[in-house]
Amino acid sequence: MKRLLCIFCILAVPAVPASATGLDQLKTFLETNRSARGVFAQTAISKSGRKPQQSAGIFALQRPGKFRWSYEKPYKQLLVSDGNKLWSYDPELNQVAVKKLGSAFGASPAALLAGQDLDKNFELKEGTAADGLEFVEAKPKGGDASFESMKIGFAANRPVSMEIHDSFGQVTVLRFTQFEANPVLPPSLFRFVAPAGADVVGD
Repeated sequence: MKRLLCIFCILAVPAVPASATGLDQLKTFLETNRSARGVFAQTAISKSGRKPQQSAGIFALQRPGKFRWSYEKPYKQLLVSDGNKLWSYDPELNQVAVKKLGSAFGASPAALLAGQDLDKNFELKEGTAADGLEFVEAKPKGGDASFESMKIGFAANRPVSMEIHDSFGQVTVLRFTQFEANPVLPPSLFRFVAPAGADVVGD
């Protein structure tokens, strides 16, 4: 299956003073919001220097641990989590990969915004402000994490960018728009039923 990052995980909250630090804004929106949905644009930059890969789609999120991350361009791909399992569906191959989230989710990029127990799973510190954004830098404490480091950029108490560095030298940059804070989301968004005839692998 095409390699995807499990990151879908953005929330929005009311504006705060511009002087609020990145860590303050991260803490505030986690305390204030339980769900969100919006649009993302993603750029993946490989260590080899080949042409960056562009993709875009929509996401929905419900804390803790539930998300739906749907790639719409340039090809269809779907990630769904009900908080216990993660389904990855490739319509082109008609293939579904299933795995239990387990402890690995706690140290994933998704957990920074969709999970909980941040102090247990991450080393967090203030980043350097740039381009009108306040940044939080995060490194996972667990050895089984899916990434090495990440930066989240905030403006008006809203995360608008993520930059993820993985163990393969790839850098993934995301920009988020059209945030809707605390929408009422149907439970069916976070359930997945494999299409008829799909090849299902995993737990």
